[in-house]
Amino acid sequence: MKILGIGCALPPQVVINNQLEQILDTSDEWIQSRTGIRERHILSGGTVAGLALEAGQEALQDSGLTGADLDMILVTTAQGDDLFPSVSCTIQQDLGANCPCMDLHVACAGFIYALDTADAYIKSGKASHILIVSAEGLSRLSDWSDRSTCVLFGDAAGAVVVGPGEGLLSCQLSALSRRDILFGTYTGLPCPFSPPEEKVAAGIRMEGQEVFKFAVGISAADLLKAADKADIPIAQMDWVLLHQANRRIIDAVSRRLGVTPGRVPSNIHRLGNTSSASIPLLMYDLYHAGLLEPGHVLALSGFGSGMVSGACILRWDKPKPSQVKDPVHSLHFT
Repeated sequence: MKILGIGCALPPQVVINNQLEQILDTSDEWIQSRTGIRERHILSGGTVAGLALEAGQEALQDSGLTGADLDMILVTTAQGDDLFPSVSCTIQQDLGANCPCMDLHVACAGFIYALDTADAYIKSGKASHILIVSAEGLSRLSDWSDRSTCVLFGDAAGAVVVGPGEGLLSCQLSALSRRDILFGTYTGLPCPFSPPEEKVAAGIRMEGQEVFKFAVGISAADLLKAADKADIPIAQMDWVLLHQANRRIIDAVSRRLGVTPGRVPSNIHRLGNTSSASIPLLMYDLYHAGLLEPGHVLALSGFGSGMVSGACILRWDKPKPSQVKDPVHSLHFT
């Protein structure tokens, strides 16, 4: 498969660190020094499905296709607006599509897993054109009294349309059962036929140091394995796109891989951790900054709760957009 079109959607409400100082025992300096995050977009009155629809529509327009051309819609999300129906099924009709729909629940590694899934469907001949949307509303799952986690997350959606081609050069997926270091809970309704369950506070819980060690180790290992499968050394990659979880993790992975400075773009400063949407959003910013050229080789890496992780090597095949934007505000580079 190869990428034919790309799109994104951000809620209009932006929350800066100074606003968080009003509700938490924290500061702008504390947040930026430990995470690299300056601001994030937060859903206010909108829906995860609405973000997914907007990003999907832009990706379709960019690809030159319509919803009627789609053979499948894949959405990655931690949780949609409802437990069911799926986000992919919710947006299908508004996209003008008539195809199978499926949500993948793979936390922050969802986009990598979706690329590999789409590639398998296209290789098998079961599909030709697939829309992948990574749409997240983690602000609605966060515990806003926990300053160690709620400052991290933002809401957003990124999308790509993929079709037949030679763009995905390799993929490396992995999973390890470690619920204890990163998990999210929600409170269900009581059942009269079940004993009362011990109350667990809803929200996202994380052991930061353990997640850091896991993330740095697995991201570097996955990328090296994917690069080996593609028979292209990391040193020859044009761009290395890492999950935007924390600036310190991004810097540590870059150092461990020995990546030449300037090849690891980041937008965490203005978007925060957008879970599975972070990699397609980073790709979107790089593309619209006019920095992606046909033939460029990209290394992508994501990790998340599970613990799950994945990396892939992509060859970019799209020409530059007709209009480019200044990357100074939207992107930083390691």
